[in-house]
Order: sequence, then structure tokens, then C-alpha cells
Amino acid sequence: MPIYEYQCQECRRVSGFLIMNLKEPFTPVCPRCGSHSLTRVLSRVHVRLSEETRLERLADPGAWGGVDENDPKSMAKMLKKMTQEMGEDTADDVDQLVEEAMASGEGQSGEDSF
Repeated sequence: MPIYEYQCQECRRVSGFLIMNLKEPFTPVCPRCGSHSLTRVLSRVHVRLSEETRLERLADPGAWGGVDENDPKSMAKMLKKMTQEMGEDTADDVDQLVEEAMASGEGQSGEDSF
């Protein structure tokens, strides 16, 4: 059962779709904006890691050297990286949080942003 990725031509979001039956016609719809204008993109190879390996990666202090807890952008990127490493299904929520942090003014304290 392959997963195909499509990019929305309206909001530019890349989404993956699990195709259960290749013989049935499939028309992708953007889960973010509802557009039917999507184009298939070449997907990266996904490797399944054990939970132990994912936790070891998160525990590595070298992975978090550039994180500034007073910068909302830095914290949002860290959160996105953590959810990706853990394989959590919160991608939409995290992407929205990252976008909001990126849109916020630079140099602001992260205390009011989250």
C-alpha cells in the first residue's frame, strides 16, 4: 500500500495519501484548504526507526544546540522536529504553530506567544 505525496497549488502544502487500491480512481483533495488542484511530487524515502532510536536522537544534546527558549521561532522549530522524530500525528497543529511563530515579530519573548 503505497503512500503518494501531492503538493497543493493553492496553499503549497505537501500532503501524503495512502492508496489502498491502485485500480480505483483517486482524486486528491488538500486537507488544509480543500483545493482539488494538487500535483504529485517525488517523495523522500521514509525509514521506520525504533522508539528507542527516536528517543536517543531526541536526548542528544548536540541536536538542540541552536535552540533559544526566548525565541518563538526557535521553539516552534524544536517542537516540529520533536513531533517528527516521535512520529506523532499532530503535523497540522505543529505546522500552524510554526507558521504563527514565524509570522510573529522577531526578538519578542516567547512567553506571550505560546
